[in-house]
Amino acid sequence: MTRGGQSRIIEVPGGYHVWTRRVGEGSLQMLTLHGGPGANHEYLEVLERHLDPAQGGPDVTFYYYDQLGSYYADQPDDTSLWTVERFREEVEAVREALGLEQFVLYGQSWGGMLAIEYALAYPEHLKGLVISNMTASIASYVAHLKTLRAALPTDVQRRLADFEAREDYFNPAYEELLVSTLYTQHLCRLDPWPDAVVRGLERISQPVYRTMQGPNEFVVTGNFAEWDRWDRLSEIRVPTLLLVGRHDTMNPADIEEMGRRMPDAEVAVLENGSHLALWDDEAAYFEALEGFLTRLEP
Repeated sequence: MTRGGQSRIIEVPGGYHVWTRRVGEGSLQMLTLHGGPGANHEYLEVLERHLDPAQGGPDVTFYYYDQLGSYYADQPDDTSLWTVERFREEVEAVREALGLEQFVLYGQSWGGMLAIEYALAYPEHLKGLVISNMTASIASYVAHLKTLRAALPTDVQRRLADFEAREDYFNPAYEELLVSTLYTQHLCRLDPWPDAVVRGLERISQPVYRTMQGPNEFVVTGNFAEWDRWDRLSEIRVPTLLLVGRHDTMNPADIEEMGRRMPDAEVAVLENGSHLALWDDEAAYFEALEGFLTRLEP
């Protein structure tokens, strides 16, 4: 689906390489951070339907970027690389290589966490920030997951708990139960899922994902489990758009609270959306995103 543009391989610290691709020729520059951790840019391809000045979209050039370990990047066999801090510095290396200054940083899900980290460390480079479907701490995320699970029928809760008590996370019956109950309600509510979403999930890097997140979206056992930036949100002073689906794995109330704590933030709650609201509440999602980017145009 990728429209025009130019692909570029960038060397990052450690001598590894990541993949990027420029799309468009607009005056406003935007770097995208995909979710996962360990997913890739493919599920973000819907951006091209909307961020096209020729079709009435904002005057934007945006960059896909597959983080280290992802499908189009180097995939080193070294789990010590999969940390929040190393990925933050990787983003800075990519920014420098692309020559981006006063740019917009867009992060979805895990990419939103990474965007928060980058904004706290390197605010001088940012013109704007988009945090899509990500709360300010993993503890907040886990608390909302418990609420979502508690709304399931009792027998489903019991069956999920039985698998998890045995740590039988990769049993096909457990995975099917997750998909049929939680994933279809809170990850993506479209039926069937778009091809780009299916490709993105099929190609997720399990070593990265399991090291940082855990076995699945609803069980967090990875090394970022203690991540929390609630107390530092007030330091992020660039214009910020916060996006969340009403049916998201992230609590809309948390994202609204983030908006109150950040000096120059606006919040869009997508009433029909889930964690992938860019797909299952596409019109409302992109109305908010396009409006925000248009206001940032030079």
